[in-house]
Amino acid sequence: MDWSLVLQIVGTALGFLYLWLEYKANIWLWVVGALMPMVHGVLYLQSGIYADAAMQLYYVLAGLYGLCVWKRGSSAKKEMTITHTPIGWVLPLVLVYAVLNIALYFLLTEFTDSQVPLFDSISTALSIVAMWMLSRKLVEQWLVWLVVDAISVGLYFYKGIPITGCLYLVYCVLAVVGYMRWMREVRKGAGTESEDK
Repeated sequence: MDWSLVLQIVGTALGFLYLWLEYKANIWLWVVGALMPMVHGVLYLQSGIYADAAMQLYYVLAGLYGLCVWKRGSSAKKEMTITHTPIGWVLPLVLVYAVLNIALYFLLTEFTDSQVPLFDSISTALSIVAMWMLSRKLVEQWLVWLVVDAISVGLYFYKGIPITGCLYLVYCVLAVVGYMRWMREVRKGAGTESEDK
């Protein structure tokens, strides 16, 4: 049995379910988001994509964190709403990305036999930032994911896991669709707030 193929199929199925739940801003995305990384982690280790493999542990922890944050928001009087990234958060997010990217690139080049350290470190650092943005329901998280997904398409095809590469190609399209849907939600929320005043 080709375990790489099995892992790609299971990971792809969970990936589609996760994206649909994210598109709907459904809290169950965090549960699927804690299961899916376990499958992808094994696949990436087998394929020599080490930073992405290690990143899966972060996704499990981020899934638990996101579930707690969204659950707390929905149990409060007003549900946590989709919003834009505050301008004051942009520079800190960029700095966090830059530090993570440099650190991951160093670790990959010095301590692993990675053949793709640059793209692996870029996509992993961006994923960490995007996941945190998702936990805060920030619209622009979709744009960060779009960059991650585009890089991942090439990375996964190059590393010989084409089913996962195709999944990330679909992710690119869905990132655009998700961004447009969340933008509509923000506009609808802004309209409701102006009516309340």
